[in-house]
Amino acid sequence: MSQSSRDKAAAPGDSKRHVSNNNNVHIMPAYPIDDIVSPFGDAAPNISDSELRETAYEILVGACRSTGVRPLTYIPQSERAERTPAPSLSSAPSLQRSLTSTAASKVKKALGMKSIKKRVSGESVGQGKAKRAVTVGELVRAQMRISEQTDSRIRRALLRIAGSQLGKRIETMVLPLELLQQIKPTDFTSQKEYEAWKKRIFKLLEAGLLMHPHLPLDNTSTDSRRLRQIIRGAVERPLETGKNYESMQNLRSVVMSLASRSFDGSISEKCHWADGFPLNLRIYRILLEACFDVNEPTSVIEEVDEVLELIKKTWEILGVNQMLHNLCFGWILFHRYVSTGQVESDLLFAANNLLMEIEKDAKAAKDADYSKILSSILNTILDWAEQRLRDYHDIFHDDNIDSLETVVSLGVLSATILVEGISQEYRGKKNQVDVARDRVDTCIRSSLRTAFGQKLKKVNSSKKLSKNQPNHLPVLSILAQDVTELAFDEKTIFSPILKRWHPLAAGVAVATLHSCYGNELRQFVSGITELTPDAIQVLLAADKLEKNLVQIAVEDSVDSEDGGKSIIQEMPPYEAEAAIGNLAKSWINIRVDRLKEWVCRNLQQEVWNARANKESIAPSAVEVLRTIDETMEAFFMLPIPMHSVLLPELISGLDGCLQHYVLKAKSGCGSRNNFIPTMPALTRCTMGSKFGAFKRKEKLHTAQKRKSQVGTTNGDNSFGVPQLCCRINTFQHIRKELEVLEKKTVHQLRSSHSTRTDNITNGIEKRFELSAASSVAAIQQLSEAIAYKVIFHDLSHVLWDGLYVGEVSSSRIEPFLQELEHYLEIISSTVHDRVRTRVITDIMKASFEGFLLVLLAGGPSRAFTHQDSDIIEEDFKFLCDLFWSNGDGLPADLIDKFSTSVRSILPLYHNDTESLIEEFKRLTLESYGSSAKSRLPLPPTSGQWNPTEPNTVLRVLCYRSDETAVKFLKKAYNLPKKL
Repeated sequence: MSQSSRDKAAAPGDSKRHVSNNNNVHIMPAYPIDDIVSPFGDAAPNISDSELRETAYEILVGACRSTGVRPLTYIPQSERAERTPAPSLSSAPSLQRSLTSTAASKVKKALGMKSIKKRVSGESVGQGKAKRAVTVGELVRAQMRISEQTDSRIRRALLRIAGSQLGKRIETMVLPLELLQQIKPTDFTSQKEYEAWKKRIFKLLEAGLLMHPHLPLDNTSTDSRRLRQIIRGAVERPLETGKNYESMQNLRSVVMSLASRSFDGSISEKCHWADGFPLNLRIYRILLEACFDVNEPTSVIEEVDEVLELIKKTWEILGVNQMLHNLCFGWILFHRYVSTGQVESDLLFAANNLLMEIEKDAKAAKDADYSKILSSILNTILDWAEQRLRDYHDIFHDDNIDSLETVVSLGVLSATILVEGISQEYRGKKNQVDVARDRVDTCIRSSLRTAFGQKLKKVNSSKKLSKNQPNHLPVLSILAQDVTELAFDEKTIFSPILKRWHPLAAGVAVATLHSCYGNELRQFVSGITELTPDAIQVLLAADKLEKNLVQIAVEDSVDSEDGGKSIIQEMPPYEAEAAIGNLAKSWINIRVDRLKEWVCRNLQQEVWNARANKESIAPSAVEVLRTIDETMEAFFMLPIPMHSVLLPELISGLDGCLQHYVLKAKSGCGSRNNFIPTMPALTRCTMGSKFGAFKRKEKLHTAQKRKSQVGTTNGDNSFGVPQLCCRINTFQHIRKELEVLEKKTVHQLRSSHSTRTDNITNGIEKRFELSAASSVAAIQQLSEAIAYKVIFHDLSHVLWDGLYVGEVSSSRIEPFLQELEHYLEIISSTVHDRVRTRVITDIMKASFEGFLLVLLAGGPSRAFTHQDSDIIEEDFKFLCDLFWSNGDGLPADLIDKFSTSVRSILPLYHNDTESLIEEFKRLTLESYGSSAKSRLPLPPTSGQWNPTEPNTVLRVLCYRSDETAVKFLKKAYNLPKKL
């Protein structure tokens, strides 16, 4: 804080303006001020502001009286107060100009300051009557807080000086030297006061001629050493100041010698004692302080034009020009704004307008001292402005937002002048540097980072206080809301102002916020290992925030040259949806893996007990389906926006688990091929009286042999018919539940907040296609497995080993039908009604196939005569009737459909042997052509029995108990009689 600021803040002032009350001076009220260092340096630190103020007043009065055209006269203050002065003419001394002639301030208008209504001059009661300033001179005296006694003393001294040096101008004198000679101890109330005054005069001479001379002193100068000696001597012993005293003559000689120096070495007519830098500027700033209302320090007086007119008369003495005036007045306005609490934006606005003039001055400036002080002032203003702009969110509010534009302008102008007007380096890069944009860009980013940090700190603090409260939001979710508000406030309040200097102000702001929040988000995401409600809330909040920030950036850059690409490139996507997707996929994988492990573990323990529940299904399947349903419900309860995207992956995983269940459940159950017996080699019948005994002996042997030929499963009870029926029921239950689950999934998907659901819901029925297809295939496989297991394994002793073995009439189909009916009852009561018909149909098909195998591939233990054909047909009818069951069994048309093959072959048994032989030869020739005439080839066994197929007819001949057939077979193929 400058010395003048400390002086002004020393004591409270009087309550009225332009008032003189005896010898009291007005003291400016104290205000809280910033600690802002004066850029002018500490010129003459041994002279206080109050001492220098009296010097400034002496120079001002002397300069004004010296430039007037009327004779210098002295009028006591008491007499002037009682007079009613007439309006002053243009030729009248400016100090005596009447205040009533003051027009509206042109200076204020030029600086953009508000003109307030002319107030009545202040009054106070003193010595029994009211007094008020009625002239510009009295106004200046009051503004500079000079007492009437001091004013009278100065004026009397100036009159004496004028009288002794008539016609001489003030700038050709060393005013302190003249005052020292003319003012006597009798002009003071006490000797002490006089000595203090003389001490000030000597300090002023020392400052103006030795410490801050107009021209640098030569180190060998004897005059400077003599002056220092005289000043030191005056401190030790009072100096006689009479005109004729030798001491005064010596002092005048050395002072005039130092003050009259010039650049070319000649004697200058003008005396340089107060125009040395920076002493001159300190004195001038004190003069400019008179432009401010002594009782309202934030206000520039309405008479500022007249006051400045007087002050400008000191330019010649102080070595001030318009450029230095602009610089000093601009600093004074700025400093007054800062030192009075930054409440009067008019002062800042005026300082900014003056800075625009200074910008023009700087381009033409060549004086090194000017450039030095300019640089110092601009750096001080720039530091102050950027200190506020780097945290403008905390500094500027509703009550002072209007001053933001002025502060930015001050900072930008200062930086621009420093770079463009002073920096030599810049001039070569003028077209590459945008000072205003760069500075504002830096301030926007700095302030937004600070504001973000404050928001984060606040959220963390409030989180600690509310951590025990239920349903609390995660920190980053709250922060995202706060950042969104901050971004929209920036767009609405600050960006329109900052856009004047930075076309992408809002874009830079949101890019900064995007980066700040992104740093926090990345740390959060790196610590997430699973999908939790907090994680989803944070990521969804981040996604929403990012969309808002990008929208603001896009809107802000519509008119920019690159369309906002540079800003968007600063905003790498958070990829919140991708993060949610990855976490959701991890969530899916974890649950799918758990389910797969569960399937493997529980299938090993499953016993496939058909009586475990009323539906005769496996409890493990119920649990698997329940788990899948719960997983689907949990999935749709996840507050994520991409259910439709992730649903196929979830269904695929669950579908795979369920398919795994089906495949494991049906493994080991066998199939049709596992139970069909191997057909024996072709043989011919044996004719003779012992044929029946042979057959009976062969019956046991054949039965034992067939046991090794019949396909079997392992001895595990879990593969019995009831257990296989339980499996079929389970697979059918899975099919049914999948249909329900798929419909439920479509409804859940449409009820979710997910997008792009149409394509998914349209094809959802096919999503569990693996497990559904596996279930269908498993039902088909197990249905055939049950059928062939029952016919060729469980009932082999009454079918393959019993039917038509030996005498046909004594080994008919009745035992087989009785046991088959028992199995049909078990299956009908166990298998689900939706698949029951299929299973029984497969059993019927297997029994028909078994019947044909007995007839056509039953081995040497069987032989049929022409007369046995009726018995065979009747037995087959009994077999069909069993499945028809008087209309309660399978439909008649279904039985007819699958009995066609048997019915087409049975007529062959009604044919005589010769007819069969001829039919066989004909069919063979048709199949093999002329090559079969010399020797009949042996037709291969296709297994597709048909009366027009040679192998089928050949087999009928093989089992024909007839001499003609035996001879034909021996001659044609030399078939053996036994295996």
